[in-house]
Amino acid sequence: MKDLHIDIETYSPEPIADCGLYKYAASPKFQILLVAYAVDDEPTQIIDLAQGEQLPWWFIKALSDPFYRKCAHNATFERVCFSMYLRSKGHLQSWEFLDPIQWHCTMVQCSRCGLPLSLAQAGAALGLAEQKMTEGKTLIKLFCTPREIKTGIFGEDDGRNHPEDFPYEWEIFKDYCIRDVDVERQIDKATAWYPVSDFEQNLYAIDQRINDRGVLLDMELVGNAVRADTIYKARLNEEAMKLTGLDNPNSVPQLKRWLSETTGIQLDTLSKRDLPEVAESTQDQRVRRVLQIRAEMGKTSNKKYEAMQVVAGTDDRARGLMQFYGSRTGRWAGRLIQVQNLPQNHLTDLDFARRCLKENDLEMIELGYGNVPDTLSQLIRTAFIAPPGDTLAVCDFSAIEARVLAWIAGETWVLDAFRNGEDIYCATATQMFHVPVEKHGQNSELRQRGKIATLALGYGGGVSALDAMGGKRLGMTEQEEADTVRKWREANPNIVRFWMQVENAAKECAITKAATHLGPLEFATHGKTMTIQLPSGRLISYPDIQPCTNRFGSASLKYHGLNQQTNKWCWIETYGGKLTENIIQATARDCLAEVMTKVDKRGLPIVFHVHDEIICQVPDDIGALDVIKGIFAEPLPWAPGLPLKGAGYVTPYYLKD
Repeated sequence: MKDLHIDIETYSPEPIADCGLYKYAASPKFQILLVAYAVDDEPTQIIDLAQGEQLPWWFIKALSDPFYRKCAHNATFERVCFSMYLRSKGHLQSWEFLDPIQWHCTMVQCSRCGLPLSLAQAGAALGLAEQKMTEGKTLIKLFCTPREIKTGIFGEDDGRNHPEDFPYEWEIFKDYCIRDVDVERQIDKATAWYPVSDFEQNLYAIDQRINDRGVLLDMELVGNAVRADTIYKARLNEEAMKLTGLDNPNSVPQLKRWLSETTGIQLDTLSKRDLPEVAESTQDQRVRRVLQIRAEMGKTSNKKYEAMQVVAGTDDRARGLMQFYGSRTGRWAGRLIQVQNLPQNHLTDLDFARRCLKENDLEMIELGYGNVPDTLSQLIRTAFIAPPGDTLAVCDFSAIEARVLAWIAGETWVLDAFRNGEDIYCATATQMFHVPVEKHGQNSELRQRGKIATLALGYGGGVSALDAMGGKRLGMTEQEEADTVRKWREANPNIVRFWMQVENAAKECAITKAATHLGPLEFATHGKTMTIQLPSGRLISYPDIQPCTNRFGSASLKYHGLNQQTNKWCWIETYGGKLTENIIQATARDCLAEVMTKVDKRGLPIVFHVHDEIICQVPDDIGALDVIKGIFAEPLPWAPGLPLKGAGYVTPYYLKD
């Protein structure tokens, strides 16, 4: 097998950041401008398609030839763009994409190795001899994006710059494309210490086919939702203007000043979390109404409807919603519509609300539900639909992180509760408070404390973790929160002990560079990178890990990682609880990966997935759900004794059951 390293530069009038790759490449005006490539260690070549050069026949054949492993950074881009190019030349059918099993993505490989995803940042983090050229952003803007159409010239202006318009810059652009291939090759070699397993390569191919397939959107419902949101928020804004006398009551500085002048309330922010508390602090009904309007207008989740309009293809399907290996743990990240953070739906008559929106009956929505933005928000999930004759089979793991944590840490009473089919929140409350707790029976009020403790405290968190999960909003006092933390830890001694065992194993490995074992886990080093081998055999990577003293003066650990707030490569502190969280979430991801692989093998098309849940588009006259639930419950060979269970339902449109 030969490695064919590729980088391309393209043009499309579609804004890729908003509409996504698939719609970008499907534009009738889409073009591949430059193709740089190298076979194995041969010198990099450039093909200038924009100036009339042609792809060699062997290269076109190689794109479909399994003898060539196609390598690229963010290989999805090259694969989809070449698929569209080959369709236009008649080499692929109109519905075909190049087979992803033949592609190797160095961006994914960077994520596996704990490196930044961008080519430039990864090259810098690795200290490569050759780095990505800094001229790239300027040149891409010059040649790859539309510009304003010029007037007063002879002939028709197509609103873009061509090589002949900027010949000097075009030559630099060609060098830039070549350099990307050279940097990508260096990254491929630098990360070769962690080879891609057959299982992970197959999972990558499944992920790519899910993105290629996409999910159908109810564009009538989407369009009506956008109109309803616009109309209703205009009404709210007009009402707020009358109540406050402000030109723009949606302006944070203006509204803060008005609140200060009207009530004396001084606020640093107007976050939606603070609004209810501020409203309760005043008896002024006018102020309360203004804050209520502010909360209603702040439903940013309704912007997902607008995103759907932008992303949907000509067949009303949204593609490219999932990013493979979107984090250190290997979990997926959401893109474009961001399906990973869809609002939940709690309307008991969801179907009626949806029908009102489909009929564009804003008056009925307002009459029946009052808060129109909130109702629209709860209907977002239902925009994902199955086509006629099909249905959506939705299935997820039941309390997967709690199961995996108890299994790895050896908290047997938790495992027994799961095996016996008990409500884990009731079982936890019973263990914490030493009284029987039933969901709808005796001591049922304690179940909520068992639930919030289970969700918030598994990774070393304390009172602040309970707060973040909504402890105070449930009416818990600081003393009750502290009492809940103490009782949960007393009820789960093996999990508490596991946090310190993980931290000690990581410290020992970082200092001695020797392999350290902890149950089904192995801590080891590869050069300057520490890895944790999960029960599945997959690794989590921590580059440049070393002991340090944390901000509290205690011995700790730090490694190099990407700061999510600043997007900078920097030192990141870690500790036993955080490492435990990584281990558990990564293992839960591997459980889902096993399920996805088996479901795909059974020929049940996955259209997208959310956290530990998969959504399949299947014929509505077969028992697909029972098959999928059975797969969720199958024991995993690398996790003996881990009790797994899937819960699911079938529905014509997506919802939170």
